[in-house]
Amino acid sequence: MTWTQNYDPFSNAVISTLVASIPVVLLFILLAAVKIHAHTAAVISFGVAIVLAAFVFGMPWPLLTGAVAHGLVYAVVRIAWTLLCAVFVYELTVETGHFEIIKESIGSVTADRRLQVLLIAFAFGAVLEGAGGGGAPVAIAGAMMVGLGFRPFDAAVLCLIANTSPVAYGGVGNPIRALVAVTGLADADLSAMVGRILPITAVILPFWLVRSMTGWRNTFAVWPGLLVCGVVFASIQFYWSNFQDSALVDIIGGMTTLVALAIFFRIWKPAELWRYPGETAAKERHSKYTVGQIMHAWLPFLLLAALVILWGVPSIKRVLDSTSFAIPVPFLHNAVVRVPPVVAKTQMEPAVFDLAWLAAIGTATFLAGIISGPLLGLSIQRTFGIFFRTCYRMRFSMLAIMAMLGLGFVTRYSGMDAVMGLAMTHTGSFFPFFGTMLGWLGVALTGTDAGSNALFGSLQVITANNLGISPVLMASANSAGGVMGKMIDAQSIIVACAAVGQEGREGDLFRKVLPHSIALAAIVGLIVWAFAVWGQALIPNGRVWGH
Repeated sequence: MTWTQNYDPFSNAVISTLVASIPVVLLFILLAAVKIHAHTAAVISFGVAIVLAAFVFGMPWPLLTGAVAHGLVYAVVRIAWTLLCAVFVYELTVETGHFEIIKESIGSVTADRRLQVLLIAFAFGAVLEGAGGGGAPVAIAGAMMVGLGFRPFDAAVLCLIANTSPVAYGGVGNPIRALVAVTGLADADLSAMVGRILPITAVILPFWLVRSMTGWRNTFAVWPGLLVCGVVFASIQFYWSNFQDSALVDIIGGMTTLVALAIFFRIWKPAELWRYPGETAAKERHSKYTVGQIMHAWLPFLLLAALVILWGVPSIKRVLDSTSFAIPVPFLHNAVVRVPPVVAKTQMEPAVFDLAWLAAIGTATFLAGIISGPLLGLSIQRTFGIFFRTCYRMRFSMLAIMAMLGLGFVTRYSGMDAVMGLAMTHTGSFFPFFGTMLGWLGVALTGTDAGSNALFGSLQVITANNLGISPVLMASANSAGGVMGKMIDAQSIIVACAAVGQEGREGDLFRKVLPHSIALAAIVGLIVWAFAVWGQALIPNGRVWGH
């Protein structure tokens, strides 16, 4: 059987849009106002989405059941597994005492909290986002910062804000590939355009991060370090995305920034070290550990990054993918019909269980942990014991992630996401700004920039063509705007709280980062609008790599 999505079940666009937004609005209210646990809020909102999909949007129960199953399987294989294993790697370093050496190695570069944020949350986080994403940057960077002495809640806030600019090229360029798949536009054009929008925010972001920690005076006191951080990352992001490829933008940019900052902080020092009020004063010091000891302590994280990068190498990825099982989702595969104006022409929505048991990024992360345990001095038995202990600790976070992804898949296949997206297109000449905010909404809903691109990339192109705006610009705007929604999606909030031991404070964290998310998304929207009005000559068209 097939079923055609209904984008106006009430024959009133306003009412249909308001009803379609109920699950998302309810989730935000439960987290921010009612302040219940994230897994409870996610499960309730998930249930409401199922009810609306069935009884309001008319989705047949067999198809709806398939959408739920599809979302839960995706959540386990692609998201929850990665997060669980990333926290497992961190727990190994704590259990063996090597995290103390890692803290010391960073503290020996600088004891200033403002600058440590740049090293860990911004630069190292970008490497992890580029290598795999999936919650690992926030989970690992947040846990590292707490171990270093940052306040847990503050560490979560900073990691969420920092994990923005790299997201458009995360997972070895996966969001750009998703855009190419749904729009048919050239990889080089989309990569280059995103790489012309986001470097502007990359320069701003280090200042934004430090300002969120302290006042303007203490922020501008370290402006040389902030400028070096932003300019180095932005320059690499622009160069690599425009002249090399879309896959290694974050990895190269993050590593280059990390090395540049380590060197620069050896040469330049702030006039006064800044620590949190009431925190024990610290002095700049040289590490008491040898280079070999430091490298040994960092080994789990270096091994994690190396394996994840290896997993993305095309020749190796092909071999790994050959071990995966792709099974059409019963009742759902090619049974949901999307129609204009959401798509250019009527199309069937594919739905395939991607059981990438070996090719998944989480498996690479798990192997990094299993190999690292004995290298850090643990027996295999104790290593697995730590893994199972981590599983128990993360049980509620896993439930929340599964419910959130289930919600996202139900809204997608029922057409509720399209209803909300269509509401954003009635903005005329202001569409460059609001189209960017649509990408922001997409990531807030799905938890991934690739997911937002898959949902709304085609819609952006269709609307742009109808309004006489560059489709390359608006497809890219969806991805660029989406990165700022990453910090408020429930998945990221849950990951951040779990990683820093702040389970139960998801609502507080959401309220804290929401203003940052909206403000930064608005800045990206204004940049896109400026390109549409004054910078059309700067929009790429028909590029090839290296030109």
